Amino acid sequence: MDFAGLINIIIRGVIDPLIILTFALALMYFLWGVSRYIWHGGDEGKRTEGYQMMIYGVIALFVMVSVWALVGILENTFLGGGGGFFNMNVNIGF
Repeated sequence: MDFAGLINIIIRGVIDPLIILTFALALMYFLWGVSRYIWHGGDEGKRTEGYQMMIYGVIALFVMVSVWALVGILENTFLGGGGGFFNMNVNIGF
């Protein structure tokens, strides 16, 4: 096995699942904030906490998607594309 194959195994086996996990955690944090905002409609303090959680969740998701897009652009520009997990080539038949 060469170095490129080892890096490919590390990326596919370790980094890709970690990326999926962080996206899921950020989405769950956002949804938990939504639920706190809705359930505690009468309590202004808990409602504000839920609102803050929603804002932080949206910011986290935005940053992760932005970094993911930037890495994809750099990968396609300098490495000719990698065909990674998030590099979806969709053929819709046109």
